[in-house]
Amino acid sequence: MPELPEAEVVARQLRARLLGAQLNDCLVGRADIVREGLHTLLWYHGAVLEGVERYGKSVVLGLKKEDETRYVVAELGMTGLLLFRTTQTKYPQHVHVRMSFTGGREPELRYWNPRRFGRMSLLDRAGLDRYRARRFGVDPLTVPCDEFVRLVQAKRGRLKPLLMHQQVIAGIGNIYANEILFRARLHPNREVNRLRGATIVTLYDTMQTVLREAISCGGSSVKDFYAPDGTEGRYRLRHLVYGKEGQPCPNRCGRIIRRLQSERSSFFCPACQSNRLLG
Repeated sequence: MPELPEAEVVARQLRARLLGAQLNDCLVGRADIVREGLHTLLWYHGAVLEGVERYGKSVVLGLKKEDETRYVVAELGMTGLLLFRTTQTKYPQHVHVRMSFTGGREPELRYWNPRRFGRMSLLDRAGLDRYRARRFGVDPLTVPCDEFVRLVQAKRGRLKPLLMHQQVIAGIGNIYANEILFRARLHPNREVNRLRGATIVTLYDTMQTVLREAISCGGSSVKDFYAPDGTEGRYRLRHLVYGKEGQPCPNRCGRIIRRLQSERSSFFCPACQSNRLLG
């Protein structure tokens, strides 16, 4: 479930509580949770956390020792969480990595993942660059509007799958794609190559607004998302269409929210998001 807003909330909490701390030990409970770089694990012992970044739905810890920086990439995937030691979990057996720190506000960071759709990677700078190029498109929070317009105009196909294509636009999943399209009054199946420039600008502005609002609310806790300190995201209380099948349209147009089955379930208003309109 974690998407860009949830990953951003995680990254901000780690910066606030662990930046400058020294990694003393890193225990990996099962080898298959590390996608690549497990043989370099001992290098990280004694390294200092000098930066925390977010790429799409992943959180990247930059650790420095002597004159070298290496990286721990934690993919949140569909079920992954990064949690401080005091945060309780339903199934502690799914804590697969424990990182102990000194000099920070938290003594331990744990990687919890019951389904292992996401994993961790231990990478040097070149490896991180290759990882980013292979997995992530533009960041929807930082991409300039004109670049976003050109990007969309160069694509074909249906709009919602494009928003969720991680190698094109990194970080948007099913929840926020539904919310963005409803607020922008665009049907999930709208053909991308039929969008006018002004409509793409509206989509861009709406995308930015929804994602930033979600971050300010701590993300959306749907199913099992918790921030590292155990808090739940409140943005689910602001969802207008996601999971609202059969309820009246919040725009008070008189229609009912419907559910469209495609790659992922789409929730939309057939009046406010008509697919007959051009542009």
